Amino acid sequence: MIIIMKTGYDRQELDDVIARIEEEGLRTHLSIGENTAIVGVVGVPIPPELQSSLETCGGVENVLRVTKRYKLASREYHPDPTVFKVRDVTVGGDAVVIIGGPCSVETEEQTLETAKAVKAAGGNILRGGAFKPRTSPYEFRGLGLDGLKILDSVRAETGLPIITEVLTPSDVETVAEYADILQIGARNCQNYLLLEEAGKSGVPVMLKRGMSVQIEEWLSAAEYVMAQGNPNVIMCERGIRTFEIATRNTFDISAIPVVKRLSHLPVFADPSHGTGKWYLVPSMSLAAVASGADGLMIEVHPNPDHAKSDGAQSLTFENFAALIPQLQSVAKAIGRSVGVETEVSIAD
Repeated sequence: MIIIMKTGYDRQELDDVIARIEEEGLRTHLSIGENTAIVGVVGVPIPPELQSSLETCGGVENVLRVTKRYKLASREYHPDPTVFKVRDVTVGGDAVVIIGGPCSVETEEQTLETAKAVKAAGGNILRGGAFKPRTSPYEFRGLGLDGLKILDSVRAETGLPIITEVLTPSDVETVAEYADILQIGARNCQNYLLLEEAGKSGVPVMLKRGMSVQIEEWLSAAEYVMAQGNPNVIMCERGIRTFEIATRNTFDISAIPVVKRLSHLPVFADPSHGTGKWYLVPSMSLAAVASGADGLMIEVHPNPDHAKSDGAQSLTFENFAALIPQLQSVAKAIGRSVGVETEVSIAD
């Protein structure tokens, strides 16, 4: 249920509405606009008489039942796009955010070199996995806490915010001490205990789409994070599993405008995992921006042939730098911009 306040409502009227809802043991989430406010009602059961009771409250314009399973993530609850800051980077605004970096943190030298290259090209945020979920237990699974410390050191030197994956509820507190964004990977998209714990951290969360997860299920997973009082969720399309084997996954470009129509949350795209082929990453990045993506997550490595994970889908520094001007051209055509200008050079 959502309550839409009239234009020009006063604060006491809003407080009275909230108090009435809380009398029923329900929780509220506020979405405050420039001239009005929307109150979301969270919890079950919602008494049938509550709707008529709220309709008579002062300052109330309308009371609507939200039939979707995801309420806080829906456009009905929050008509305007969600925009928030990650350090100095605006997520969900007019500029398309560029996240770049290696699949795995391997060494401090490798991570720092990559971070400088990402920043030099105009990237906004550094990615790097300290904890890696792998299909085989014998593959490189990350440096763990040492990897987080490397990311922290590189952030201090370059100024780039960092995003890194968290795998278990028990790791959330530790990873949140280092990360500017917590990444929930495709394999954990419906790990509800992890989603709730990540929501409680208060750190922005990127939620990657599960490999066999429908869009409604994906948005419902975001609801688990938001229900813990954390509104700063990024949806990330990274390809789904289909019968096709020519690419690692089937990159679902259509999911980007679909989710942006259904939800106010920013939508990013990961063409590296979406295709698994480095030579497809540029074209799919351009397509993602054209379709309305608010950001891209692209794997970049100083020597992809020797990467400990996902080298086949990683761009070299040169290929990454060459892609950014192309992205800027596409973004300009749809009234947006890409990346940031910086004086840092790859040679630094």
